[in-house]
Amino acid sequence: MATGKAVRMNRIKGADGKILMVSMDQAAVAGPVGRLRDPQEAVLSAVEGAPDCLLLTRGTLGQGWRAIPAGLGLIMRISGGFTILEGAREFRDRLISGVEDALRWGADGVAVTVKFGHELEGEFIQKVSEVADACDRWGVPLLIEALVTLRSSAGLSEEEALAVAARAAAELGADLVQLPYPAKGGRLSEAVKGCPVPVVVGEGEKAGEGETAEIARRALEDGAAGVAVGRSLWGMDDPQALLRELGAMMGRSGT
Repeated sequence: MATGKAVRMNRIKGADGKILMVSMDQAAVAGPVGRLRDPQEAVLSAVEGAPDCLLLTRGTLGQGWRAIPAGLGLIMRISGGFTILEGAREFRDRLISGVEDALRWGADGVAVTVKFGHELEGEFIQKVSEVADACDRWGVPLLIEALVTLRSSAGLSEEEALAVAARAAAELGADLVQLPYPAKGGRLSEAVKGCPVPVVVGEGEKAGEGETAEIARRALEDGAAGVAVGRSLWGMDDPQALLRELGAMMGRSGT
């Protein structure tokens, strides 16, 4: 890993090498939900829980930067291009910004979603490959959020498909891979073992407070480098409590 990329990765990770990430990019899709109504208050709320890094859009970064303390890792989402107003159509990520733009905004890394198994899988792969090249040129870590669309013709279980997606993301140039936790009691140990870069596990779209903590516990048992939490935080009265609980699961004192 080049020096610049390594330095930025160190800002994204904790001193123990693990990652507690707060995702703050939901308002770009779902609008002003819960605590996300006020970007600066949302950032303050997240920061009080002592995460290692924030995943956010340029809008939230631009409005909430005053609440960001020195040393906190910042990952800017550069894919998107849809809202819930699209209706029943499947959400399709597009590149909406670039690596140089993220650097100008002060980000340490960039995030792109790739939907493996999607009918437009090839387009997703082509776009993220171009982003990976730019990340290498500029020394910027790349987080690939790897999602899976299961096709009956593939004959794979969700766990097997996630293992394929994680490895494919790493092969495409990801420095970090974010995976959803498999449903129905599945595990991610094989996906983590087969991925040569750190894996961060997201909470899923409909996880509640208790479910998020359980998902995080299982993910860490499976060998994940960290957890990403967002959706469940913004409706809570005390989001810092969940972040402290997750930090304690990682063996961090004072959380």
